[in-house]
Amino acid sequence: MSQSVRGVIARKKDEPVEVVDIVIPDPGPGEVVVKVTACGVCHTDLHYREGGINDEFPFLLGHEAAGTVESVGSGVTNVEPGDFVVLNWRAVCGQCRACKRGRPHLCFDTFNATQKMTLGDGTELTPALGIGAFAEKTLVHEGQCTKVDPAADPAVAGLLGCGVMAGVGAAINTGAVSRDDTVAVIGCGGVGDAAIAGAALVGAKKIIAVDTDAKKLDWAREFGATHTIDASSTDVVEAIQELTDGFGADVVVDAVGRPETWEQAFYARDLAGTVVLVGVPTPDMRIDMPLIDFFSRGGSLKSSWYGDCLPERDFPTLINLYLQGRLPLEKFVTERIALDEVEGAFEKMQRGEVLRSVVVLK
Repeated sequence: MSQSVRGVIARKKDEPVEVVDIVIPDPGPGEVVVKVTACGVCHTDLHYREGGINDEFPFLLGHEAAGTVESVGSGVTNVEPGDFVVLNWRAVCGQCRACKRGRPHLCFDTFNATQKMTLGDGTELTPALGIGAFAEKTLVHEGQCTKVDPAADPAVAGLLGCGVMAGVGAAINTGAVSRDDTVAVIGCGGVGDAAIAGAALVGAKKIIAVDTDAKKLDWAREFGATHTIDASSTDVVEAIQELTDGFGADVVVDAVGRPETWEQAFYARDLAGTVVLVGVPTPDMRIDMPLIDFFSRGGSLKSSWYGDCLPERDFPTLINLYLQGRLPLEKFVTERIALDEVEGAFEKMQRGEVLRSVVVLK
């Protein structure tokens, strides 16, 4: 039997979010109902509210979530009721050309739940990133549930569902940062600081944090930055070169995603260095650069989508590292809030006051 729970929706573009009753159907084949324990407030949720993703309103927001499996549909084998899981938006299909070539992190046909969650009047909801976890319960595909150690704080564990994984993965998976590398990270919000934490985890010898906000540079130091650059008053490329004996960094992560920051990343890398774009640009952004500059440099120019992660491989490992005290995921949690405080959390995010506000449900 379907059930009614509270959830946060964006009904119309640019309007404040609302806490309303939503209807969760019983799980069908391959589907799972998860009782949500905690869900981070990610910038992507704000993009949905602003109409920056698509116009399929109303949206059920929230996607950086952890919780407990409540019930499963027929054919579900990955999880069972009682499992503690982190939700993900990359449930790989195993059948597309990327999966069959051994590159499931590039899966072109990821799964979501087939049934729709709705409002009480039957209006279908579009769940953010196929998850919709600013709710007491949500319906997802079984592949969107990754079991992790239940000893982890749910408010911390859920952040792997998007931003933290994107940043850590951008450094480790996409950028292949290794021991003794020099790394620069442009943009020190949640994703950028996660990239810094990832670089520190694997033993990068020099980690350079770049931002225009002094508070964010302070955050970056807490996650392992060895040097900081205030981009509001300093030439970023020159400063990075000065800190790397004139060569540039081995890996530069652009966690902002603007033409000017990507260009800084390009020229701030060593001749055979790697640029990783993990910040999300808007469709109107363009780059105008001399083609000879691309030809004259080796190395790699990469985009990182979800940190090139495989949730079933990466989530348990990162949770174990957190529980061992080797990955300070708890530092990303700035505040714990209730469902009806999401709109206020968006305002704090826009003012740069928080790394992550996390909705905690009882």
